[in-house]
Amino acid sequence: MSTPVAGLRAGSPPAGPPRGARDERLEPAGRLTRSLRRPELGALLGAVVVFVLFGVADSTPQHLWFTQTGFESWAQQAAFFGIMAVPVGLLMIGGEFDLSTGGMTGFTAILMALLIGQLHWDAWLAVIATFAFGALIGALNGLVVVKSKLPSFIVTLATYFVFRGMSIGGVLLVNHGSTELSLTNPNGGGIGSARAVFGSSFGSNAGLPTGYQTAIIWFVVVTASAVWLLSRTRFGNWIYAVGGDANAARNVGVPVARTKVLLFMGTSTAASLVGVISFLQTYSAVSEQGVGYEFYYIIAAVVGGCLLTGGYGSALGAALGACIIGMAFQGVIYAGWDSSWNFTFLGVILFLAVVVNMLIYRRANRARR
Repeated sequence: MSTPVAGLRAGSPPAGPPRGARDERLEPAGRLTRSLRRPELGALLGAVVVFVLFGVADSTPQHLWFTQTGFESWAQQAAFFGIMAVPVGLLMIGGEFDLSTGGMTGFTAILMALLIGQLHWDAWLAVIATFAFGALIGALNGLVVVKSKLPSFIVTLATYFVFRGMSIGGVLLVNHGSTELSLTNPNGGGIGSARAVFGSSFGSNAGLPTGYQTAIIWFVVVTASAVWLLSRTRFGNWIYAVGGDANAARNVGVPVARTKVLLFMGTSTAASLVGVISFLQTYSAVSEQGVGYEFYYIIAAVVGGCLLTGGYGSALGAALGACIIGMAFQGVIYAGWDSSWNFTFLGVILFLAVVVNMLIYRRANRARR
């Protein structure tokens, strides 16, 4: 017959923490610690540094970098990157990658050109069909990844090559050897109103006669929606849980498969939005449009604090990363440098961002203990 351990009665509950001990989870965190826990901190600091750098290096006669003209030039560039970088960042937080996004942006612009220019669809019906097509491709990518357990970068890389081949070969086939599809009748049904929503400008004034492109508004809408989704909804918690540890998330009832499929649908639908905007701005689409841009989207998300391992990141950080890339592309031009240095500059930014974000992440983790 076993005897109770000295000092404990048989059947007594486990001893609690010593009297006076404080729960570390209830310890108040300092302002610096709270700031370091923000994934977008590194991107914010980087954006300020890059903006000041090109402001100093600006060689234009009127120093246009600090004017509305300068802001519009890099903000327009950042908008196209950011509309994609934000949902790509959400997908990376969820632990997956989508390499088909660049090809999808170009293919959906071609789809718009075919539906309106060749088949003479109403513009709004073409917009709806293009969004539906993007959501369908995202669902297929997600289902293949979830069901087959294949790495997402392999599945989406295959999708990228499929759409790149269709963009080139298909356009050459239907367009009699030309790689560009142009709209010959810009006065068709719904084109004017659709362009006003997706491809027009606003805020024109004496300092900026052309105004700001509506793509900037869409960039802000996508970013604000993603920030709200991550911070204020149950689905946002699911994204972090799935990216952090899918098995643990599944064990506590998180619908892992559904979450990942919806994230893939988000990236493809965003690619459709970029395709719609780019076509309605210029009334044309080119076969090679968007090729290679998938890496810019991933770079923007990484610069914004999204870890390649998943489970950590920020939608706002991804948007700031897109702004950094937009400023880099336009800042090189304003500084009068050879545009070939764009890639060198992006490489340096990417490396520094990864180092800084990792240091911040480790410092934040130590602060939690």
